[in-house]
Amino acid sequence: MSGKRSPLAPEAFPDLPALAGVRLSAMACGLRYQGRTDACLVELAKGTSVAGVFTRSKTASAPVEWCRRALSGGSARAILVNSGNANAFTGAAGIAAVERTAKALAGIIGCPRREVFLSSTGVIGEPLPDERLTGALGELERRLSATAWRDAAEAIMTTDTFPKGATRRVEIGGTAVTLNGIAKGSGMIAPDMATMLAFVFTDARIPADILQRLLVRAAEDSFNAITVDGDTSTSDTLLLCATGAARHPRVVAPDDSLLKGFRAALGELMADLAQQVARDGEGAEKFITIRVSGAASKRAARRIGLSIGNSPLVKTAIAGEDANWGRIVMAVGKAGEKADRDRLSIRIGGIEVAHDGAVVPGYEEALVARHMKGREIEIEVDIGVGRGRATVWTCDLTHGYIDINADYRT
Repeated sequence: MSGKRSPLAPEAFPDLPALAGVRLSAMACGLRYQGRTDACLVELAKGTSVAGVFTRSKTASAPVEWCRRALSGGSARAILVNSGNANAFTGAAGIAAVERTAKALAGIIGCPRREVFLSSTGVIGEPLPDERLTGALGELERRLSATAWRDAAEAIMTTDTFPKGATRRVEIGGTAVTLNGIAKGSGMIAPDMATMLAFVFTDARIPADILQRLLVRAAEDSFNAITVDGDTSTSDTLLLCATGAARHPRVVAPDDSLLKGFRAALGELMADLAQQVARDGEGAEKFITIRVSGAASKRAARRIGLSIGNSPLVKTAIAGEDANWGRIVMAVGKAGEKADRDRLSIRIGGIEVAHDGAVVPGYEEALVARHMKGREIEIEVDIGVGRGRATVWTCDLTHGYIDINADYRT
C-alpha cells in the first residue's frame, strides 16, 4: 500500500449495506506486510451460485488454476484472499499450498473443497507461507461480519492507495436486490478477461450458467476497458456470487426481460470499480477517458483505444501537460486496425484539433494546453471507416510509477 493517496481517489469509501448471505472478515497474517491486514475471508450462504473470469496469462498463478477448476461446480461457500504474495511461478510448492489451504478452509466452513475459492496477489516467484493463512482461519471465522466491506477491501490491497468498493440497488420483478463489489489494482493492469482482483456479490437468485454469461458481457465494457501499464497480471480474478436470498420471480436466460435493470446495474458497478483501479494507477496524477468512434467494429475501436491508452509517449505527454496530439495519431496507426488517415479526427477536452486527416485551421494549442492541466483528461478519436465505438480508461505515466516499482520488493 502506497503512503500517498492518489489525487484521483473518490472522496470516501462508499457505504456498502449488509447483503443477505454474505459475511466478511479481515486480519493481519504477516505474509509480507507488517502492521496491516493482508487476509480476507468471505463466507457465502449455502446454495450461492458463482461465475468467474480469469487471466489469460500463460503463467497464471496456482490460485487461478484452482478457481478455474472449482468454477465448473457452479457453487461457492467461501472465498479466501491474501495480499503480499501472488503464489505465482511457485511450481509444485504453490499447488500444494493451495490444496492445503482449500482443505483447511473447507473443514472450517463445512463444505466440499470445490466450493472454496482462493485468490492471491503480490510478489511473484516466492513460496507462499500458507501455514500463516491456515493458522488464521479460526480467527477469521470468528470475526465474520455482514458489514466488514471496507476491512475486506483494505486487506486485499498491495500498492493501492485507497480501498475500492461500489454498490447498486435494483429490482427484479418488483423485488429489490442489492449488488456490492470490492476490487484491488494499481499496477500490472492491462486486464484480459478480468482485473487484478475483483469480487462482486448479489442477493439475486440467478443460476450459475446465466450468471456466467452476464459476467462475461459486463467485463468487456468495464475491466477489459482499462489499462495502467499494458501488463497483464498472473493473478487476474473476477468472481460474481449470487446468494439467492432475494425471492424474486425465476429468471430463465441472460436476456430475460426481468434482468434488464440488473444487467444495467451490474455493468455500472463493474465500470465503477474498473475506473477506480485506473484512478489508482501507480504514480497517477491524471485520469484519462478515451472515446473511439468510427472504427470498423467495436473490437477494433477498443483495440485502438487501448493502443492510445498504453502508449508511453501519449501517457508521458499527458503527465507533462504537453498537448502533443501527434502522439495520438501515432498510436492509432500502430493499433493494427483499419483506419483512414485522411478521415481521422481528434478532439481533446472537447476541442477539435484535427479533422479529415489534417490540423484544424486556426487551431489554438493554448486551449488544449489549459485542459491538459486538469486532473480529468478527455480524448475523442473518430477513425472514419465504420460505426464501431468503445470507451477506454487509463491514467498518465509519471516518475512515481518508476519509484513504486523500483522499490516494490524492498
